[in-house]
Amino acid sequence: MEILHHGAVNGVTGSCHQLVIDEHNSLLVDCGLFQGADITEHNENDVLSIEFDITTVKALLVTHCHIDHVGRIPYLLAVGFKGPIIATEATAALLPMVIEDALKVGVTRNQSIIKACLSRLKEQLIAVPYKQWLSIPLHGPFSTKVKFQPAGHILGSAYIEVDIKTVSAKAKRVVFSGDLGATYSPLLASPKSPYKADVVVIESTYGDKNHEGRRERSKRLEKVLIKAISDNGVVIIPAFSIGRTQELLYELEQIISHAKFKKLADIEVIVDSPMAAKFTEYYEAFQKLWDAEAKGRLKQGRHPLDFESLYTVDTHQEHLQVIDYLAKRDKPAIVIAASGMCTGGRVVNYLKRFIDDPKADVLFVGYQAKGTLGQQIQHYGPHGGYAIIDGDKLTIKAGIHTISGYSAHADQANLLNFIKRIRYQPEKVIIVHGDEQAKQALANKLQQQGLNVDIPC
Repeated sequence: MEILHHGAVNGVTGSCHQLVIDEHNSLLVDCGLFQGADITEHNENDVLSIEFDITTVKALLVTHCHIDHVGRIPYLLAVGFKGPIIATEATAALLPMVIEDALKVGVTRNQSIIKACLSRLKEQLIAVPYKQWLSIPLHGPFSTKVKFQPAGHILGSAYIEVDIKTVSAKAKRVVFSGDLGATYSPLLASPKSPYKADVVVIESTYGDKNHEGRRERSKRLEKVLIKAISDNGVVIIPAFSIGRTQELLYELEQIISHAKFKKLADIEVIVDSPMAAKFTEYYEAFQKLWDAEAKGRLKQGRHPLDFESLYTVDTHQEHLQVIDYLAKRDKPAIVIAASGMCTGGRVVNYLKRFIDDPKADVLFVGYQAKGTLGQQIQHYGPHGGYAIIDGDKLTIKAGIHTISGYSAHADQANLLNFIKRIRYQPEKVIIVHGDEQAKQALANKLQQQGLNVDIPC
């Protein structure tokens, strides 16, 4: 048995890991898209292509539906993969919409091609509940079963336990973390560690950092909003359509509903992302997956994802009108727009319009990968630098803020606890999905606990 890594090795995108059971059988965990600087690690033609042999792959297991974990699925189908695509019930509901959007943005707008791809996807997609073992047929003496456990990262996210055994040998359990959620994140419950594992493949996005506490980040968010009110500026929040947007709405509803300042209570919250609006509907449909706090707010008659001052922008024409409207008026507003790393999407138009406005603020609430526009603004903005947006060199005069506590990723303490709380400790921990500094910092901490750690390269 070995594990091959076809992405998320030298960075945080392109997650794709192949569990090779023997020469006839393997399982694929995720098949994600490369983004930002990770693209430069590959030849241009290799970024999207499936370079590895898929003839032994018996199933694709999907941890969650962020594009850096599922974006290469259409290419996997194109090279002939006909096996089951297994995901949790919520992920299975969201995945066709994510893939359709990815095809439209990065591949084609030809409806017949998109329809054919989605038809194939839905034929092969198998939705499974959390916490139940599912057997996957293999060729030969091996047998395997998989179980999806709540990961607390986004709706439907899971870490996956894989049990492999032969007739004569003791079963081996391999755990793939996917992306783990941060403790005390809004809406979703924190992940609980598996009972046992022989090998763990774990992400390390924040392997070298710890997030600020929820109370502190909420206070910082409120402070940015009060500043916006004082100068009637626009607060631009780049956020992924699924996960981060819904968590922000949840926190904003809390701040606004308890606001001491009338202007803050009246501030408009604009979600400029049709995808985010659709995903928010799914979050509401899957309220059974919410944590106890969120369910408690519902019982109080509150609507944390659909409050009175919340507005959703749908069409592209409406999007352009909102930008002009915000630029001309003298009233504060909060805009949440995709994409989370500013690699494309509607947020780029907001940044282009407001990045050189001293009254505006840009608030980063998630990880900004190297080579992305978000990372460029985050790094150079506080020092009066500039950003290149659509070929234009724009001086950054807007206030630039980062609140890491709103990241949907586990921090170093969370990752260490995830491993530490495994009752029967793993023989090996394999660290992926992180920059070199983050992976090495996490490895050092795990080695101090006496664990055998491997960092693929």
